[in-house]
Amino acid sequence: MIVNQATGTRVDEVGAGIYRISTPLDVIPGGFTFNSYLLVDDQPVLFHAGLRKLFGLTREAVGKVIPVERLRWIGGSHFEGDEFGALNEFLAAAPEAVPFGAEIGVLTSINDFASRPARGLRDGEELAIGSRRLKWIYTPHVPHGWDCGILFDLATGTLLCGDLFTQPGANLPAVTESEVLTASEGMRGMMEYYARATNTSATLARLAGLDPSMLACQHGSAYRGDGAALLRELAVRIEAGNGALSARAHGGLPG
Repeated sequence: MIVNQATGTRVDEVGAGIYRISTPLDVIPGGFTFNSYLLVDDQPVLFHAGLRKLFGLTREAVGKVIPVERLRWIGGSHFEGDEFGALNEFLAAAPEAVPFGAEIGVLTSINDFASRPARGLRDGEELAIGSRRLKWIYTPHVPHGWDCGILFDLATGTLLCGDLFTQPGANLPAVTESEVLTASEGMRGMMEYYARATNTSATLARLAGLDPSMLACQHGSAYRGDGAALLRELAVRIEAGNGALSARAHGGLPG
């Protein structure tokens, strides 16, 4: 459902009680979407407060689903403008909401930025918001950011995966069952935003072990299907790329 005709901001229910709020911006050729996810329960969660300049649009979209003041948790994967930029505006609009992120993110950034104290989530910690339980998985440097982490909705098998599987494009469906790895690898090739951490493969394998049935991406379509297979294939491609880099560093690729 389009909620703002001028900007193309829309809100779509991509899973039971999970709403994707998306605004396209012309920041790269072909456009790019900035997505937040609203999880509706007794204590509603907004994952990604979004860019500060998009606050009015994101708030309007949230208001199409629930009164904004009902929000109880507002957070993101890691501390960047498109995840926390509008945090304080949302905290003002939702007086009972608590900001959250990884423990290290709260220590290094969020508590300095936020207008009230944040909750730092430990790796594996669960957040009960009513009938749902959300599990925080600490994923440092995957794809980037020391403070990076993601949420897994145990009720629906939805992995709120932040910048993983970022896809370019402005006019993408809210949900797709077509694999998104090809598009996201194209984006990675255009703008290399992975940290190339030594723990990347192990982290992706851990996420695959959750067997997610939906990947709720921050940029692009949400993917419904075998999320574990895509995560494992992503690990293979990253390892192949790291191997090529290592070979070049030691005198070139074998002929």
